[in-house]
Amino acid sequence: MNKPARAASFTRTCRLKVKHEAYPWLNAAAVEVNQVFNWANATSIDAADRNRRANARFLSGFDLCNLSAGATEFFARIGADTIQRVCTEYAAKRRAAKRVKLRWRVSRGAKRSLGWVPFKAASLKCKGSSLRFANKVFRVFERERLEGVKWGDGCFAQDAVGDWWLCVPVEIPGAQSTAPREAVGIDLGLKDIAVTSDGERLEAGCWTHGLGGKLANAQRRGHKKHAKRIHRKAARCRANALHKFSRKIVDQYQNIIVGDVSSLKLVKTRMAKSVLDSGWGMLKAQLQYKGKHAGRSVQVVSERNTTGTCSSCGAFSGPRGVNELHVRSWICSGCGDSHDRDVNAARLILLRGEVSPSVRGNESSDSPVPPSRRRKRRREAGIETARAAA
Repeated sequence: MNKPARAASFTRTCRLKVKHEAYPWLNAAAVEVNQVFNWANATSIDAADRNRRANARFLSGFDLCNLSAGATEFFARIGADTIQRVCTEYAAKRRAAKRVKLRWRVSRGAKRSLGWVPFKAASLKCKGSSLRFANKVFRVFERERLEGVKWGDGCFAQDAVGDWWLCVPVEIPGAQSTAPREAVGIDLGLKDIAVTSDGERLEAGCWTHGLGGKLANAQRRGHKKHAKRIHRKAARCRANALHKFSRKIVDQYQNIIVGDVSSLKLVKTRMAKSVLDSGWGMLKAQLQYKGKHAGRSVQVVSERNTTGTCSSCGAFSGPRGVNELHVRSWICSGCGDSHDRDVNAARLILLRGEVSPSVRGNESSDSPVPPSRRRKRRREAGIETARAAA
C-alpha cells in the first residue's frame, strides 16, 4: 500500500521585538559573547601559526567546544550552550570566509559591534505569556506567534538603533496552489524598480532620497540616534513595498522569469545611491523563497541586449548605452512596432525563460539571437565562402 505524500514544509525565521526591560541584561550578555568570540579567534590564529609548520588542519567547532569546557564559571550570564553555539558559529563563518581569522568583535566605543547572543533550541522555554532563557524572563511583542510551533537554534540580535530582537527559525507548512496566469517576465531598473511583461510597474519610491533632507539635518546637528532611526524607516518602507509587489506576482503567475541585473557592478558607478535604494537583491530573494513556498518556478536569465532588441522581430534597433537612458519609448525600424523601453525588455526576458535549455547545445532556438552573435555568424559564413571560392 502506497503511503500518502508528505506535505512540504519550510523553515522561516520569526523575528519578535524584545521589550525594553531586558535590554540591560542583553547588553551585558553581548559583551560576554564577544569575549568568547574573540577568544575563539585568538585560539584559532595561534593554532594556525603552529599547525602551519606541522602541516595540520585548522581547529573545528568541535575542537573549540572541547577547549572551552568549564568556562561557564567565568561568566555571570551566558551558559555552556551559548558558549558552544558561539564556537560552532565562529568555525562555520571562518570556514565560509576561507580565512585564518575573522574581524574582532568590539564591545565599546564608536565602532562597537551590534549585540548578538545565540542559543540552542532547548535553552529557550515558554513560561506563561513570557519566555525564559539563562534563568532570565523575557517579554516579547506578538508572543502568540510562537504558540504551538517548534523552533530551532536562534539568537537575540541587536539592530543599529539599539533595539533587541528575538530571531528563531520555525517550521511552517507549505501552501502550494496553481496560479491563475501562466508566466511573466520582470525587468529591473531605476526609474521603475520592476516592470512586468504585462505592463505592471513598481515605481521607485526614492526612500533614501525622500528622507535625505531630514537625514542631513540630523547628521549636521550630531543626532546620531535620530539619523539611525531615519535609515531604519527608509529600509522598512522599501521592504514593505517589495513585499507587497513580490506577493502580488507570486499569487498571479506560475512561472516567474527575472533579469540578472547585478547590483554589485552598478554600485561602482555614479548611479550607486539609486541602485542601493532600489533593493533588487531583496526583491529577487523574496520572489525565490515565496515562489518556493507556493510551488512556483522562478528563473533568473540573462538580460543582455534586452533594451535595444525588438521583442516582435528581434531587430537590434532600440536605444543603447548610457547616453540613451532618457529614451523611454521607441519605434522599431524593422517591423514598425512601438515599444515601451521597460515593457519590451520584460517581454524579451519572458521569451528567454520560456525557451527550454539545450541538452547537447546544438538544438535550434526560437528566441531572438543577440546582434553580436548574428554578426559573428555572418562573419564566419563569409570566411567559409571565401575559403570555398579560393
